[in-house]
Amino acid sequence: MYKTLIVVDGEHVDLGEGRSDVISFEKYLREYPKLNEPKTRIINLCDTEQYLSKGYYCSLLAEARDHSVLPSVKTINGLRNMAHDSDNFAVLTNLVHGLGNSLSNSSTNNLETINKLVFFGKTDDSALDKLTAKIFALYPAPLLNLTVKLVDDKPTITITHISFSDLNEQQKQFCLTQLDDFKQTVWRINKNRKNYRWDMAILVDHNDKVPPSNKEAISRFVKAAAKYGINAEVVSIEQIKNIAHYDALFIRETTAIDHHTYRLARKAEDLGLVVMDDSASILRCCNKVYLHDAFNYKKVRSLKTEVVNDLGTETITFLEQNFDYPMILKLPEGSFSNGVFKAKTREELIAKLDELLKVSALVLVQEYMFTDFDWRIGVLNGRAIYACKYYMARGHWQIYNHSSNRFFSGSFETLPTFEVPKYVLDSALKAVSVVGNGLYGVDVKDIDNKAYVLEVNDNPSIDYKVEDAYLKDELYMQIMAEFHRRLEDRGR
Repeated sequence: MYKTLIVVDGEHVDLGEGRSDVISFEKYLREYPKLNEPKTRIINLCDTEQYLSKGYYCSLLAEARDHSVLPSVKTINGLRNMAHDSDNFAVLTNLVHGLGNSLSNSSTNNLETINKLVFFGKTDDSALDKLTAKIFALYPAPLLNLTVKLVDDKPTITITHISFSDLNEQQKQFCLTQLDDFKQTVWRINKNRKNYRWDMAILVDHNDKVPPSNKEAISRFVKAAAKYGINAEVVSIEQIKNIAHYDALFIRETTAIDHHTYRLARKAEDLGLVVMDDSASILRCCNKVYLHDAFNYKKVRSLKTEVVNDLGTETITFLEQNFDYPMILKLPEGSFSNGVFKAKTREELIAKLDELLKVSALVLVQEYMFTDFDWRIGVLNGRAIYACKYYMARGHWQIYNHSSNRFFSGSFETLPTFEVPKYVLDSALKAVSVVGNGLYGVDVKDIDNKAYVLEVNDNPSIDYKVEDAYLKDELYMQIMAEFHRRLEDRGR
């Protein structure tokens, strides 16, 4: 865990009462480094505009003391010599051209001159997010002044460093809000950054009981990404303050439609990021009503299913005429066996339908077919990349038994895809064709040499020593290779 210190020009600079993380430059000069201190990060809010100023020396001393510092001496010098940095200037100029329509619809009304303060890569105008995120990536500094002048549709960009003491009260408050948000994030400043071409956020939920990937698998994703020039950072939703900082988003958190995973995917796509799971896949896979309808339309063989919206006598009679007991009841949205129930009698059917229709306008009723295992076929961009047999939890009719701690899930068997029956693979690939070209897990029942597709999962389980048991690290490499391909295509 890092300790974060905020260094200001003098004792009189006010960042609010009761802040133990604020120290003066003089105190930082005299009292640091300290014996047995934790890893320390420095946010330098001093004036760094002048060469050999307090702000300059603050960053210089921080680097000498092996403290992570924002801004670095390299950034300070880079801002001073920005006019000679033709590569960065070209990148920013192209971004301004690309933001033309967005800017015209934003609060930045005067397109001939844009003048904004940038605090930790953010301004008070969301239309500038992509531009300011790139500025922060190129020149990571806490406080910057951005001026863009458009003369004959040709932008002139000027970026200068400012100090906290130069701000008015309203600006100081906005700055402090962004500062406190930034303190909670993973710092994306490191000595090896120049080795990476792209940045990826891997979204996880550390409190998820059944996450799509365990910690060891996530670690292998990060290592595989690095081999393709992708700097992958594992973050929770609380740590993502500006998704525009990244080039790609890999969601390894259980997704839902009315959820931050869907909203984040939409936002990332709007900003031009490469995203898995993409929002369309989340929307389609998370709703079993859509899948059932799409499977029928595309003639994908699946278990007999009816969608009901009431529990009247006519509906119950219709179900009993078309299904035997027990019947399976499913909420349209659910994952990892959540929202799936079994009704053994008419009384249970009515009671459970009554319960479910109070939370959802539609409920799926499905025939019950017990098998010892379900196939899970992993598909990436229309190609099967792994295959598992998931066996039912002990004494239970599902893979996951959420009421049991000891026997929460069944065993598994991982096989090469060439050992999977062809009709199972064909059904899985046909099923994902109605969803998209992302990363999916298709659940299939094999009954009398016929494949019945249960559902398509948009964020399939990929756990260390489970789904990767056959391919091992190659599985992670294949997924990151697809990100690499899409990132390359995006840049063309």
